[in-house]
Amino acid sequence: MPRVDIGGLELEYAEFCASGRASAAPVLIMIRGLGTQMTEWSPVLLDGLVDAGFRVVVFDNRDAGLSDAVEADYTLDDMANDVIGLQDALGIARASLFGISLGGMVAQLVACHWPERVQCLFSVMSTSGDPGLPQAAPEVRARLMRAAAGREAIIALSAESRAVFGSPAYPESPAARAAAATAAYDRAYRPAGVARQISAVLADGSRAARLARIRVPTLVIHGADDPLIPVAAGEHTAQLIPGARLEIVPGMGHNLPDALASRIVELVRGFVAAHPDPLP
Repeated sequence: MPRVDIGGLELEYAEFCASGRASAAPVLIMIRGLGTQMTEWSPVLLDGLVDAGFRVVVFDNRDAGLSDAVEADYTLDDMANDVIGLQDALGIARASLFGISLGGMVAQLVACHWPERVQCLFSVMSTSGDPGLPQAAPEVRARLMRAAAGREAIIALSAESRAVFGSPAYPESPAARAAAATAAYDRAYRPAGVARQISAVLADGSRAARLARIRVPTLVIHGADDPLIPVAAGEHTAQLIPGARLEIVPGMGHNLPDALASRIVELVRGFVAAHPDPLP
């Protein structure tokens, strides 16, 4: 997969678009969550978005996957700046942003600081960061910090966590979870990057005041049964962003199972169609 230099930092990325349509297709940049990799986007979801007419860009966040490590402390604003650097490097003037979990926080900050670069914002299974919001159960939060030693134990722990964080109405099979955990580990296992990303989230604190300044069309998508970031966080995010629409998905947890891919595609397609880019 190609890499792009965004000013001394290289990001691994990939693009997907129907043949011959890249120049005219609306761009959708998809931003992953804590420590996860661009290869973890479901092919069913990506194919559906391409079929819906999008030029889809995915990438590994800094400190994740095959993108560069950043051993000094950094902020979510730095990660938002990475998205703008990616747009600049690929010649993308404006794009819709689809960010999940930590990626939703990053997308929120891009929309806040660079509204002229964002057509639509999709904040998915994310949060405003308000400290008064309901939190995940302690045993669920503890999973973010659990560690294991050795390849097989690390893969087993990851597969188990995928079951805990997943969607109760759309469970993945044990074989699918194990395959996904194995592929992610073998491509890139970077616990130091996860720790630095957690530090960036904690340092960012509440984004309530910043979310209130967002003026781009926004759709907040959240699972009704999210065990890691409770649905109240999505509700609060939508309340803060002027004009935001909230879509609560029954049975959805803290993942995007293939069984929900068609619904997500239709939500994205319909929302972007309703808010066309005003620029030529």
